[in-house]
Amino acid sequence: MSRTDHRNPNVSGLRPRSKLVHGGTRRSSFDETCEALYQTSGFVYGSAEEAEHAFANDGARHVYGRFRNPTTAMFEDRLAEYEGAGWACATASGMAAVHGALMSGLRAGDRVVAPRSLFISCYWIVKELCPRFGIEAVFVDGTDLSAWEEALSRPAKAVFLETPSNPGLEVVDLAAVCDLAHKAGAVVVVDNAFATPVLQRPFEFGADVVIYSATKHIDGQGRCLGGVILAKDAKYGAEVIHPFLRHTGPTLSPFNAWLLLKGMETLELRVQAQSAAAFQVAQFLETHPKVERVLYPLLASHPQHDLVRKQMTGGGNMLSIFLKGGKAEAFNTLNGLRMVMISNNLGDSKSLVTHPATTTHCKLTDEEKASAKILPGLLRLSVGLEDPQDIVEDLDRALAEA
Repeated sequence: MSRTDHRNPNVSGLRPRSKLVHGGTRRSSFDETCEALYQTSGFVYGSAEEAEHAFANDGARHVYGRFRNPTTAMFEDRLAEYEGAGWACATASGMAAVHGALMSGLRAGDRVVAPRSLFISCYWIVKELCPRFGIEAVFVDGTDLSAWEEALSRPAKAVFLETPSNPGLEVVDLAAVCDLAHKAGAVVVVDNAFATPVLQRPFEFGADVVIYSATKHIDGQGRCLGGVILAKDAKYGAEVIHPFLRHTGPTLSPFNAWLLLKGMETLELRVQAQSAAAFQVAQFLETHPKVERVLYPLLASHPQHDLVRKQMTGGGNMLSIFLKGGKAEAFNTLNGLRMVMISNNLGDSKSLVTHPATTTHCKLTDEEKASAKILPGLLRLSVGLEDPQDIVEDLDRALAEA
């Protein structure tokens, strides 16, 4: 292997797990093993002609930190390699990715169709922000194909969905909805944060755009915010999404990009371990006398269990736990935990739990909460990397004391 090739390894022949370690690498002249952190806002040129050429040939080189950065580009390229995307662009947060992926392609008079079961900020963008710009927002039951068929029986510009959803763990039939959406002329945008690229590949089922809150599993250690938009078609990403991001400025910082690069190296290992632990925790909770029901994709009791087996390779680390005693039981349980921490974040190496009705989804009306199944006794649990038996014992003790 030549020196130049060594600095920029070719990962096209590597398996996905190896791409998480080597994809997108750009070594400097120092041949460092750890990816370089280019903490700079700007770049210099050797001449006026060189600067002119750089701007005339957009993307040929780095010109400004808001547009592109070498460290951020490594993160984008690595995830694109792993996901099988033609284009990727990192953003400052997951919600910046949602906003950019949707609003870049929508205009006044367009229609966007989405399931009711969405993370609260995603729901707000579709329900509140889109109509302000003359965009019609249509909500459906994401698990009801007939509802999708009716909503997409006339032209639409975009379909936006989460699967599994946050926090209800509803699973949408990606292949069927993508087919309906494309017949209606819509671009399908999938928030794949809960499943992660390890356990679900939306592009393989027809999705056009995939987004992540990289704050979650991709970082996985509670260190930084970040997001990313990936497009299957490089032309759509470059011509539709990129100009919107370039001029509105939801830029990921180089330092956060560097942290996310390092997080990707262990992404498969962490997600697979968390998924196995979550299944064990879900099986325990399903038989607990104080638990009304547990939603976890791999449990046979999950309403879309067969669909999960069809489009996911694992259940993920997220559980929805419905307690019989409502809010009081939920609060008493939370307050009795010793190891599992109360936090509205998720995907962390530490186990985290929250009460959605009074935290992440507290701004919804009572009617909206009921429609999205955000009930008073619901707890959302993000299973971490602790010993699964310690998680089970902590939950068992808290439930007993409650």
